Amino acid sequence: MDRVRDLASKKAAVIFTTSSCCMCHSIKQLFYELGASPAIHELDKDPSGRDMEWALRRLGCNPTVPAVFIGGRYIGSAKDVLSLHLDGSLKQMLIDASAIWF
Repeated sequence: MDRVRDLASKKAAVIFTTSSCCMCHSIKQLFYELGASPAIHELDKDPSGRDMEWALRRLGCNPTVPAVFIGGRYIGSAKDVLSLHLDGSLKQMLIDASAIWF
């Protein structure tokens, strides 16, 4: 769990994904379109991916991917991120965390 927390706090925006997840791809694209360059950790390609997936579950991430962290804080899964984007607060969260500048 310490590794997940450490990775989640190293950059302003961090997304834990799997390479075959279509919602993970959509969330990554959304961040790129907003001008962010999130750290991407693909659990299925990481030797510690299974352990990180269990750690994400223990942190309350359900479903485990995509798990989005902004400013070191867990924001939620795809549904949560899309809701934040639709109400306009996602962009402000990225600005506040210095993930994008405007």
